[in-house]
Amino acid sequence: MSELYVIVLIIIVVALMSVAIYRTSLVKTKADYLVAGRSLPAIVLVLTLLTSWIGAGSLFAGAENAYKNGFAALWQPAGGWLGLLLIYFIAPRARKFAQFTLPDLLEARYNQVARVLGTIAILFAYVGITSYQFKGGGDVLHLIFPDYVSSQLGTFIIAAFVIVSTALAGMSSVAYMDVAIGSLVTVICVIAAPYLLIQAGGWTGLHQSLPPAYFQVLGNFRMAHGVEQSAGMGLVRALEFLVPTMLLMLGNQVMYQKFFSAKSEKDARVSVIGWIIGTLILETLIVAIAVFGRALYPTGEVALHPREIIPYTARHGLPTFMGALLLGAVFAKVISTASNYLFSPATNLVNDVFVRYIAPNASNKRVLIVSRLAVVLLGIWALYQAVYAESILQKMLWAYTIYSAALTPVVLAAFYWRRVTAWGAVAAIASGTVVTLLWDVPAIKAIFPAILADRDAIFPALFVAVAAMIVVSLVTRAPSAEQLAQFAD
Repeated sequence: MSELYVIVLIIIVVALMSVAIYRTSLVKTKADYLVAGRSLPAIVLVLTLLTSWIGAGSLFAGAENAYKNGFAALWQPAGGWLGLLLIYFIAPRARKFAQFTLPDLLEARYNQVARVLGTIAILFAYVGITSYQFKGGGDVLHLIFPDYVSSQLGTFIIAAFVIVSTALAGMSSVAYMDVAIGSLVTVICVIAAPYLLIQAGGWTGLHQSLPPAYFQVLGNFRMAHGVEQSAGMGLVRALEFLVPTMLLMLGNQVMYQKFFSAKSEKDARVSVIGWIIGTLILETLIVAIAVFGRALYPTGEVALHPREIIPYTARHGLPTFMGALLLGAVFAKVISTASNYLFSPATNLVNDVFVRYIAPNASNKRVLIVSRLAVVLLGIWALYQAVYAESILQKMLWAYTIYSAALTPVVLAAFYWRRVTAWGAVAAIASGTVVTLLWDVPAIKAIFPAILADRDAIFPALFVAVAAMIVVSLVTRAPSAEQLAQFAD
């Protein structure tokens, strides 16, 4: 049995590295490396958007959420679905803007201070997201090779592979690796979910095996410290999953870079339709597989580490070949998402710091060297965080919150609120970042009543950021017509 798992992993690793090496030969300029030469057609965009969005956050954090709360875990991906409906209208505007990074947009619409603060917020959030991809990949390797690879050793191995493959060809490598991965994971999840439902005894057996709360809208969200709360507090907890996911989706730099890489505005908009369909199907299947796994394996090792429920179910609940494919798909998805979120902040360091302030006239060769060095350094920082992170779910919510509160409001305002000013944006980014970073500090929490201190940072940070943006914008000079022109329809 184990030999088949090894073979599948070897095939995946060789295929992904082959794509990276081949695409490296095509990278000649900064635009080739950072935005794939602005050449990606709609079908490639669909698969790379889908694959970059659904990674360890869904396969481990989302699965852990489903293991604990049942189908109520769909509140988390539902935030992405709501965000996608709005993105359909943003995508062509983003492609029309056609720069390299989100801070490019922040400077064009606001000022240099907004650009710098935006870069800092992205670094914190995206390196955090990359770190739990490494950790999730380490869990997969441990499940495949339990006698030889610990979760921590697996984390180091995954980190090394991701850093090397991402550094080689940049966006071109990332996007075309995603095509193969997105296709594989979608097909195997469509096959595995109904098989596991049958194994769990169908819907009747599922209801007999799981607590009633697993089939309720709020699941176990009404429970806190073993005590049942009011329905209103349960809804607040559900929204603490939905809102950060939705706002990350709306302001996601990885997404904007993909739109900047599109062949045309039409390709950018068409890709969103495919992305919506694919995300609805795949996120629902992932939650379902985790719930079915909970019915099949309510105790034992996986109960102690519920984030591993999907790879554990693939290893123990499916026929060997199908299980090997699902485990391989999870492995590949983690690599893909790690590559996307590692590459994205590296482009910020290169485009928004090195080229913008240090070496504006640097040659393409020098920019490529610095870009690859940035990938390596940020990868090491992400690995450090992965080694010391306990909960993937908590790490995911922290990373989503810092991005959602600090950046998404000013990104949306750039396209849809003509009155927002540069200093309003600066106030929003700074206050949203600071509140998120300080919210979990014990001394800060002690200031607030328990009903507020027990909550995640998303709503306090978002409220402060939006309020700061509105108030400061209304008391400072309105933006010029030139600043607004390139963001109009």
